[in-house]
Amino acid sequence: MTTMGAGMDGQAGRRRGALLTAMALTATLAVAGCGADDSGARDSAASAPERAVAEGGVEGGAADKNSGTDAEGAAGAGAPDLRVDQRAIIYTGAMRVQVTDVDAAAREVTAVVTRAGGFIGGDVRRSADADAEAELQLRVPAAKFSGVVEEIAKLGRQQSRDINTRDVTEETVDLEARIISQRARVDSARRLLARATSIADLVSLENELGRREADLASLEAKKRRLADLTALSTITVSLAGPAAKTSDEKAETGFLVGLKGGWKAFVASMTVLLTVLGALLPWLVALGVPLVVLLLVLRRRRKTPALTAPVSGPPPVPAARSAP
Repeated sequence: MTTMGAGMDGQAGRRRGALLTAMALTATLAVAGCGADDSGARDSAASAPERAVAEGGVEGGAADKNSGTDAEGAAGAGAPDLRVDQRAIIYTGAMRVQVTDVDAAAREVTAVVTRAGGFIGGDVRRSADADAEAELQLRVPAAKFSGVVEEIAKLGRQQSRDINTRDVTEETVDLEARIISQRARVDSARRLLARATSIADLVSLENELGRREADLASLEAKKRRLADLTALSTITVSLAGPAAKTSDEKAETGFLVGLKGGWKAFVASMTVLLTVLGALLPWLVALGVPLVVLLLVLRRRRKTPALTAPVSGPPPVPAARSAP
């Protein structure tokens, strides 16, 4: 009987365990179904840009897992490539070279740029004598930047060089992400516009679509500008003749320099004085001639002798009497 009681207790325990397991499974399925329904409702109410960003995040995470990166690498999937050859860098340079013949050197610079696959963006020439100068703006591929600079420096005596770089990798990546998001917003607005049922909704959605398309065009224009600056570097080359003076030459000092400066100031002052006198001369003639004539007339009137009566002599003085 003890054995039979133990068997019955075991069977009852197994039945209770199976019942509890079934109840737990049913509750789990119910909760999962509710969560799926809620998730589907939220996904259907979400906007297209949010779905695009979420899908991009999932794809980025999957790519990182497939490549074998750790959790930190997966979190930074959107970070730019840190390799130098994969970064977006804008090169700009300015240099001044003194040459014997400015025109010949300018032709040689044009040939160097053409061989490098670039072009001349600007060409300004001044004078044609020994003090001639030429300023050329060059656009060359970024990979040929250093080589072109070195070739131009060998054309004569290099007087100055200024090379600058600007890393726009993060800016480029951020701009690309903003463009993707903005395109998704434009597509969402177009779908909503296609389902518009009233005039008010149609007008509102058209305005919103136009604003989003304008923002997208602005972002794409910035991207094209950055791509142009990173693909083609800018070099400003100044070619100076043998007698051309540099802008950073030291100021001359001494007695002769002071005398020359004083003479120039005196000549400039006299020029200003003569200019003022020339401006006043018509007024002096118009007003001075009548004034001079009037003064002459008044002077003549004063010199005319006036008629006066004859003056009688003084009475005689009586003779003094002698003392008794």
